[in-house]
Amino acid sequence: MGIRSDSGSMIYFYIGGTYQGHIYSSGGATTYGQGSDYRLKDNVVEMSGSIDNLKKLRPVTFNFKADEDSLPQQGFIAHEAQEVVPGAVTGQKDDPIDEEKQIGYQSMDYGKVTPLLTSALQEAIARIETLEAEVKALKEA
Repeated sequence: MGIRSDSGSMIYFYIGGTYQGHIYSSGGATTYGQGSDYRLKDNVVEMSGSIDNLKKLRPVTFNFKADEDSLPQQGFIAHEAQEVVPGAVTGQKDDPIDEEKQIGYQSMDYGKVTPLLTSALQEAIARIETLEAEVKALKEA
């Protein structure tokens, strides 16, 4: 498939008439945008316990079987990550593989791990700031 445009949004995605995302290109950079506008969302709740969830992820290095001579890659094993960030993984562990269409393999959208990473970092920063304030208070006492 090829779509040519000088710049700007090149492809929009809709499901049932509701905007889902787009592919945008400008100045040599391509952006893949997922719908994130507040008007598209319901039941918005702050994340918590993210450090504990982050600790459940197992980052690994690996080579793809089809390209063993390539440099090692970094990532996760999809079915393991699915237990922690289910929205980042499509497919189910050990689904039958349709060899012709390559359907059945699990895949990951690594960008969907970003909210967990951000929340865990915010929790860690809050803990650090609390400890720094306690150390400062002890030094001044």
